[in-house]
Amino acid sequence: MSATDLLRYPIGPSQLPQPGDEAARIDSIKRIGSFPDRLEALADDIRRRNLLDVAYRPGGWSAQQVIHHLADSHLHAYRRHKVTLVEDHPTLVPYNQEAWAELPDVAAVPVQASLDILRGIHLRLAVLLAQCTDEQWRRTAYHPGSGITYHLDTLAAHYAWHGDHHLGHLRLILENN
Repeated sequence: MSATDLLRYPIGPSQLPQPGDEAARIDSIKRIGSFPDRLEALADDIRRRNLLDVAYRPGGWSAQQVIHHLADSHLHAYRRHKVTLVEDHPTLVPYNQEAWAELPDVAAVPVQASLDILRGIHLRLAVLLAQCTDEQWRRTAYHPGSGITYHLDTLAAHYAWHGDHHLGHLRLILENN
C-alpha cells in the first residue's frame, strides 16, 4: 500500500467474510456493540487536545467531520439492516456522504450530539443482530453504489469495519498532532 493509501485506509480495505461465518457474525456484533465506547474515548482525547478541526490527511475530513459522518452513515446502516430483515432483497439507498459532510450542521453542532446518536443506534443494532436467526442472516440486499449484494452478516461485517476504519482516522490525528 502507498503512503496515501495507508492514510486513507489505516486498517486496510474492507475484507468481507464468507456469508454464514458464525465466528465473523459474533465478532461483528461485538465490534458494533463496543464501537460507541471506543469512539467516545478517542473523541474525548481529540476534544481535550483541541484537534476537532484537524484532518487525518491532506484533503481528508476533520475529526469533527469524521464523527458527524459516523452518525450519518450508521443511521443509514441501521435502516439498511432493518430493511434487509423485512423486505425481499431490497435495493439499499446510497447517499452522497461528501455532500453530507459539508452541510452546515457539521460545523455548527457539537460532536457530542453525534456521539449520543451513535450510542443509541449501536445499542439497537447490536441487540437486533444478536437476536437474528440463521435464516435471517441469509437475507440479502443490493447496494447499487458498490454493486455488491450483501447478506445480512456481510453487511454487519462491513459496518463493523467502517467504524474501525474511521477510528483509525481519528487515531492518526492523535498520533500526528
